[in-house]
Amino acid sequence: MKTLIKLSALTLAIVSLFSINANAQDGGKTTTTGSGIRLSVGPDFGLPVGSFKDSYNWSVGGSVQADFPILQDQLYVTVNGGYQNYFAKEINGVKGENLQLIPAKAGLKYFPVQNFYVQGEAGAAFLTNKSDVGATKSAAFVYAPQVGYLFNVGGNNYIDAGVRFEGNSKFTDNGKSNNLLALRVAYSFGL
Repeated sequence: MKTLIKLSALTLAIVSLFSINANAQDGGKTTTTGSGIRLSVGPDFGLPVGSFKDSYNWSVGGSVQADFPILQDQLYVTVNGGYQNYFAKEINGVKGENLQLIPAKAGLKYFPVQNFYVQGEAGAAFLTNKSDVGATKSAAFVYAPQVGYLFNVGGNNYIDAGVRFEGNSKFTDNGKSNNLLALRVAYSFGL
């Protein structure tokens, strides 16, 4: 819980710093997200929460996301795919196997105010090393609510920074769900 609070505070501080810096550089003018299809590519970092943190320390990966406009500058349909590696803890001198997932999600991204968004996605997470981790299932349902902000870096290019809670259903018949708090910082550009 302490780690979760620290990560949340750090994320809030970084977002605040970028917001102040962005307003200072553009004289307080608000920027728009631009219309049309947007692509974003970037790294993902996560901290397992709940019982999932008993077996795994943290995760790192990357993702590619496409945003398709439904309502110009306000509502988008998202499609997201990537790779995530969860680093196993050493328990009683025994190092577990890392968990390797390929999540594929789709959802909606809504901008209630310019550049700030609320996003929700759902899909499937595919386990690439099922036999190594002793799983009984190859795929699990995944859902991910997220909030984020687009920081304009010039023209129709942005840094897309978002914090999300991501939950996976269980990969074993008697297992528990796998939940994490994650940060995604991506380079976003319009097509």
